[in-house]
Amino acid sequence: MDIRQESLKKHYEWNGKIEVVSRAKINTREDLSLAYTPGVAEPCLEIQKDITKSYELTRRSNLVAVITDGTAVLGLGDIGPEAGMPVMEGKCALFKEFADVDAFPICVKSKDVDEIVRTVELISGSFGGINLEDISAPRCFEIEKKLKDVCDIPVFHDDQHGTAIVVGAALLNALKVVKKDIAAVKIVINGAGSAGNAICKHLMNMGAKNIIMVDRAGILCEGDDTLDEAKRELAKITNRKMLVGSLGDAMVGCDVFIGVSAPNVVSEEMIKSMANDAIVFPMANPTPEIMPDTAKKAGARIVGTGRSDFPNQINNVLAFPGIFRGALDARASCINEEMKLATSYALASLISDEELNEENIIPNALDKRVASVVSQAVIKAAYETGVAKK
Repeated sequence: MDIRQESLKKHYEWNGKIEVVSRAKINTREDLSLAYTPGVAEPCLEIQKDITKSYELTRRSNLVAVITDGTAVLGLGDIGPEAGMPVMEGKCALFKEFADVDAFPICVKSKDVDEIVRTVELISGSFGGINLEDISAPRCFEIEKKLKDVCDIPVFHDDQHGTAIVVGAALLNALKVVKKDIAAVKIVINGAGSAGNAICKHLMNMGAKNIIMVDRAGILCEGDDTLDEAKRELAKITNRKMLVGSLGDAMVGCDVFIGVSAPNVVSEEMIKSMANDAIVFPMANPTPEIMPDTAKKAGARIVGTGRSDFPNQINNVLAFPGIFRGALDARASCINEEMKLATSYALASLISDEELNEENIIPNALDKRVASVVSQAVIKAAYETGVAKK
């Protein structure tokens, strides 16, 4: 089956992957009076007196806005907000299917950071959380930071943090298999955009000490005036040996390779140059930096990709539904670093020591346990860090 053509056919049939379903049945005049006028005035007045009542008297407590400007959609690039709508609808469907979170796609016709921030800020009172999606770097960093400053609800850029969280979980278990310590391994991350940036910082929060970041121009090194602000920040906290050169140079002797970059940029020779028991996560989609069978043939012990047709799929759907479920249930004001770390450890815990092996380091995306385990870990961390309001 040609999955692309079959998907196109199904999208014509579906005519949209989500719909609004009324929770209030309106069959009689009394039903109408209760759900709408005149009865609806009472909850309005209650919310006027205490805005937090909006979480009890409306669907806000279970509603997430999925926001994009269409500038970095999948691997398709800047295709525009309308063209990004199928992805946003798909995201909303996953929210509902995996964690019973209601989500609504909002595609903003602007590339101006402040205009997007102001738009989201103005509508934020209708939602319990904001999920940013498919916004190009480095603008995505600025948008998320500014929204966190002005919104009193969780703001989460999934391309950054969802990816980082699942990579963190997969790496925890992969390191258990090869019996290496995260503080001792050398990690190379190829791709210094939104995902690479967040992966680096998340792994450092997990205890990683030796990370080298690489972009199209080569290894990021402090003092390079050609780097943008986000990359200069990364260069200050990584590559402490001040290595310069290409991706191939970075990978010599490294224990872990993580790719969030482009297809076919890693060769067999690069894999062969890595340390023994190498862990390789080439996650470019749909074509990874190196195909799993090629990486294995070259000596990699553990390989994980973003694809569902290979073992060890590193997929954001393992993180974001449960994270928002937990954040909404705790009525958290934000999704902080402790909540992200808790999610990585919760996901890793779902693979028992008996089940753990080279081809089973991360739960399956369809594992029904995931959202519940993640949400409980997020709720616990929210209360422990004082950001829960419920």
